[in-house]
Amino acid sequence: MPDEMEEIIQDFIIETQEILDGLDEKFVDLEKDRSNQDLLNDIFRSIHTLKGASGFLGFNQMVELTHTTENVLKKLKDGLIEVTPYIMDVILEAVDLMKLLLVHIKEKDGVEEDLSGIVSKLQAIESGEAAAGKDDASAASEAEPEDATPEDTRTHDTDNEPAGRDRDEERESPAQAAKGAEQDAYAHPADREKIHVEQTLRVDIERLDNVLNLVGELVLARNRLMKITSNIESKHPDAPETSKLTETTAFLSLITTDLQLAVMKTRMQPVRKVFNKFPRMVRDLARSRGKKVELVINGEETEVDKSVIENIADPLVHLVRNALDHGIESPEERESAGKPAQGTLRLSAAQEGNNIVIEIEDDGRGIDSELIRRKAAEKGLITETEAASLSDREALDLLFTPGFSTAKEITDISGRGVGMDVVKTNISKLNGTIDIQTEKGKGSRFTIRFPLTLAIVQTLMVETAGDVYAIPIGAILETVRVTEEDVETVNSQEVIQLRGDVLPVVRLSRLFGSFSSETAGTFYVVVVTAENKKFGIAVDRLKGQEEAVIKAVEGNLVNLNDTNIFAGATITGDGRVVLIVDVATVMESIATGALVYA
Repeated sequence: MPDEMEEIIQDFIIETQEILDGLDEKFVDLEKDRSNQDLLNDIFRSIHTLKGASGFLGFNQMVELTHTTENVLKKLKDGLIEVTPYIMDVILEAVDLMKLLLVHIKEKDGVEEDLSGIVSKLQAIESGEAAAGKDDASAASEAEPEDATPEDTRTHDTDNEPAGRDRDEERESPAQAAKGAEQDAYAHPADREKIHVEQTLRVDIERLDNVLNLVGELVLARNRLMKITSNIESKHPDAPETSKLTETTAFLSLITTDLQLAVMKTRMQPVRKVFNKFPRMVRDLARSRGKKVELVINGEETEVDKSVIENIADPLVHLVRNALDHGIESPEERESAGKPAQGTLRLSAAQEGNNIVIEIEDDGRGIDSELIRRKAAEKGLITETEAASLSDREALDLLFTPGFSTAKEITDISGRGVGMDVVKTNISKLNGTIDIQTEKGKGSRFTIRFPLTLAIVQTLMVETAGDVYAIPIGAILETVRVTEEDVETVNSQEVIQLRGDVLPVVRLSRLFGSFSSETAGTFYVVVVTAENKKFGIAVDRLKGQEEAVIKAVEGNLVNLNDTNIFAGATITGDGRVVLIVDVATVMESIATGALVYA
């Protein structure tokens, strides 16, 4: 295939993916606001564009499916049929098939799907033979449009209604329709190209990654130059060239920082890329469970690094599914509890400093901490004595234990005892944390925090036993100076008392069997936080802050039941290779007793 045609197909794939990703949310919005003619016109144009582009490239199955879908949309647009939950089910089923066809186009596997079933459904709707399932029609008459929730989303019973005009007069063949749409879509290629060139430029992500890596190397070189400049200033403060070197280094540092921010900005994407899948998901899951749920989304324009976007999607999907299955009650249960029949699920994102905060909140039944204690004891995860001594927050942490579930029944949504531990693991990989707030009968809120980017972080450089380590600034609460007499041992774990709190202390030097001056007198404890808990890292000296470019390190540097307590390494301004402490992993190692000194 010529390179030019290959490029056209790649553009088609990207544009089609964008169209299909947006259609789910638009159709859900249309179901809530059925008289929104502007939205319906927008949807119609999207399908029309997709049909034309598919015809131009000869993707015949996509042409057939989009053409048949467009016929239904035209009837809706002209007011000849009305939007019903059943019609939305069928159209969304068609959109799902379009996504599957796009996968085949991407993979170039030549696989064709059986479209006869969905095409028949769409044609029946277009002709008025199946404008709405009976259950859907009755459900729609008993509730507000946005609350329509039939018992069986697969019901295909129909109510006949007049088509309004002879469908044979209207219906074109898919090939004829595609030809017309193709002319619309490609009538002015120069104008189209001009618009896209002026507004956007698609760049392979590998190129951006390479640029970011080069910027990382530039940051390391900048740090080294600043160290050299500092040494020269101390040795030759009055030399005429020293001030010039200082000015040049400061200017280079400023430009490097600006370049770093600019490159990182090119990798940023709005969380809308993840959030836009949830309106459709919430709609389908709520209907399948016989629930009425309103999804409220805020902060979808908040931007994060692409690598973070890719890794946060699965945890959010699981939390949203859990909220729908376990959190929000059935309409009958809600009304008996004095609540509105329709539940509310809120999904929000915001930037706080160098971190992103995402919240998933529902107004459902909340989480019963006593039930968690009882289930954990029944499963043998803890003893009954330990269960009784757990605080509510500690009980909630058990939700992240592998295999733990309080579900009374297993569904296709949740209840299998898998997922929450994976949620925590995935968030930890992002150097993030997850916190649960809940009130029985009122609802729950899951708060996820993670850094904007995983490539470059601000760190505090510390020294112990002659070795230098980096601790991410975002995890540090404070630093305190203590003496060896302040250290006590409780259940084989060293601790200190800090303003009434008992704080576990980790000595990095002893993990390697090294001698440190920590034992010789006073030393510093860097107080850090992870998973809403605090602990201290004992060090000899605080060396100051430095921007660290995170480099991956192969293998486990410290074996804690096959857990590496370092997030990676960086190179400091004086050329040292420094390990970056993974605070969350150290906290988990303390909690599980995996932290063993050499």
